[in-house]
Amino acid sequence: MTYSKEDGYVGKVEFEVQDHKLPYEITLYSKNGKEWSYGLFFLNESGSEDEILAVEDLLEENDEWYDFLVNAAKSKLQQ
Repeated sequence: MTYSKEDGYVGKVEFEVQDHKLPYEITLYSKNGKEWSYGLFFLNESGSEDEILAVEDLLEENDEWYDFLVNAAKSKLQQ
């Protein structure tokens, strides 16, 4: 994760989901470090739309899981 006054916080986390064929990457963004936006992508190649939609649903419904990913990115903040 990086931080600049102009761009705010920008970070990425690579992760896998049990029983999914391909790994994911989430890009996280926050201007103030409190309210986060994200983009979810397959890491290396395109995969199943159903699987990525299931991960999107999980991110929207499970705050603990989402916070875990945000905290993983924040733990690597480069000053």
